[in-house]
Amino acid sequence: MSYKAWFQCSEGCDERYELNETIYKCKKCGGLIEVRHDIEKLKHRSPESWMRLFDERYRRTKWPYGSSVWGKKEMVCPNVANNNVVSLYEGGSNLFWAERLGKTLGIEDLWIKQCGNAHTGSFKDLGMTVLVSMVKQMISEGKEIKGVACASTGDTSAALSAYCAAAGIPAIVFLPKDKVSTAQLIQPIANGALTLSLDTDFDGCMEIVREICSENNIYLANSMNSLRIEGQKTVSIELVQQLDWKVPDVIIIPGGNLGNVSALGKGFLLMKDIGIINKLPRIVCVQASKANPLYQSYLKGFKEYEPIKAQKTLASAIQIGNPVSFNKAVRILKMFNGVVEQATEDELANAAALADRSGLFNCPHTGVALAALFKLVKRNEIEKFEQIIIISTAHGLKFTDFKIKYHENKLKEVEPKYINVPIELPPKYEVVRKTISDKLANFV
Repeated sequence: MSYKAWFQCSEGCDERYELNETIYKCKKCGGLIEVRHDIEKLKHRSPESWMRLFDERYRRTKWPYGSSVWGKKEMVCPNVANNNVVSLYEGGSNLFWAERLGKTLGIEDLWIKQCGNAHTGSFKDLGMTVLVSMVKQMISEGKEIKGVACASTGDTSAALSAYCAAAGIPAIVFLPKDKVSTAQLIQPIANGALTLSLDTDFDGCMEIVREICSENNIYLANSMNSLRIEGQKTVSIELVQQLDWKVPDVIIIPGGNLGNVSALGKGFLLMKDIGIINKLPRIVCVQASKANPLYQSYLKGFKEYEPIKAQKTLASAIQIGNPVSFNKAVRILKMFNGVVEQATEDELANAAALADRSGLFNCPHTGVALAALFKLVKRNEIEKFEQIIIISTAHGLKFTDFKIKYHENKLKEVEPKYINVPIELPPKYEVVRKTISDKLANFV
């Protein structure tokens, strides 16, 4: 069966556009557009048949279906020919049973979805494979595209540069000067991207990149481009697949530009529409307290919204004061009995460090989500018998400076509770033996 997807205005006027059009907002009303699928055609196949097909493809070698994104191609981007797919075998990231951490909270069914176990170290790969593949498809159809550009706080630029390098397409990244980690900065440089460091914040970079892309035949790769959402929504499908096609009770996800929240919800709604699942989870979106416009709006029942000037936060990837996908995220949160929480610098750093002691290695953004979990459990807003999923968005190795400074007690506004530093000793057996014995006696 031939499947098809298209762009459609998400703000109510329902204007349609082809996926190979260079368009990010509705031409009629100016609203954000999103990718829509022919649900009736998808329903011609039974839910059981879809689940069996996805399981048969999962992490196998037939191109391009071994990718956990392209293994669901019919529901993601059927418009791209297989020979134009740009894939680095994304998805299929570990669902970590956080048994030991859960026990400290009295929770038996706590899981960490480690989306940072990816080619470039973050969940952004899931969306970028779709976007860059569509660009390659458009170029093959004769569209003039000189390059692909994004504003980024680090992870988006890494994903864009890697996928463009694999496709042989020029990448241009706009980074806020001195606001990304060294590990994040080096990725686009290593992949040969044109890297522009602007003396502003993410929102300032976003303003410039929009202008550049509006009139220079350069394709925009930020999350306002809803092709990325199609890849990111596969996190929902993959989660359910990894749980033997059962829906968890609660999912906690950090939010910055808020595309990930809308993507998460979109994946669950699609599965419900075609009958794979029959219920929806609660979604908890968490922001850093220094970049919390969604949280501030939530406190007012979403009746008011004001962009803010985001302050510097350890959770640099979500240091965004004017999120592009605000309206989409609010719609999803309302449909999913959603909660919005925030985390201070002290809370996120200590939450990440505590979880690290149970075998994880968390980025600060995962620390934001974990801090919210601790709060919600303490307030009995999450029941201890519920199945809870934390979305870990990036690999901790991209934030080693954050880790080192935590254990050296050099982070501002943080009182580290779980410091662990090397013990310097002389090379004498008895001194070493006694130190080990003393430390093991107090091991927790």
